[in-house]
Amino acid sequence: MLHKLVDKNGFRTIMQSHCEDIIAFLFDENIEFSILTSLSNITFEPILPEEITSEFKPLTFFTLAGYTYESSRLNEGILSFEAGFGRENIGSLVSVPVYAILQILVDNTPIFINLSTPPEKKSDKKREAKKSNEGIDKSMNIFLSNPNNKKLFKKKR
Repeated sequence: MLHKLVDKNGFRTIMQSHCEDIIAFLFDENIEFSILTSLSNITFEPILPEEITSEFKPLTFFTLAGYTYESSRLNEGILSFEAGFGRENIGSLVSVPVYAILQILVDNTPIFINLSTPPEKKSDKKREAKKSNEGIDKSMNIFLSNPNNKKLFKKKR
């Protein structure tokens, strides 16, 4: 039952709205905070070097404090902020869709937990459909390679 709930678009919309409301409240109150995010949905501009991104975990923690907090913005479902990475403190604009925020923490205490699943990307749906079609084609070819199975199909005139 729970997995059906967290996959529903309506539930996802409520969680995203709640997340945005909490972030807006924290900005209004000038409270620094941290987020735990799903890295696969985050973009960096400019793109960070491989030696830095290879160190990231699938779930990544960002602390919005100091300059990073001051540079942060919430606009149309995207939380963005500037941050420095690596020994050289390479600057990048980090953009995090609200649906990719799994937790919001203040003083290392979670004040928001996002239980919804992220929406599927169109490319994921296309990949799954292609995979399914390839499997069907492969299965049909194996089926037709047996001469005894060919008689199950009507011949076209």
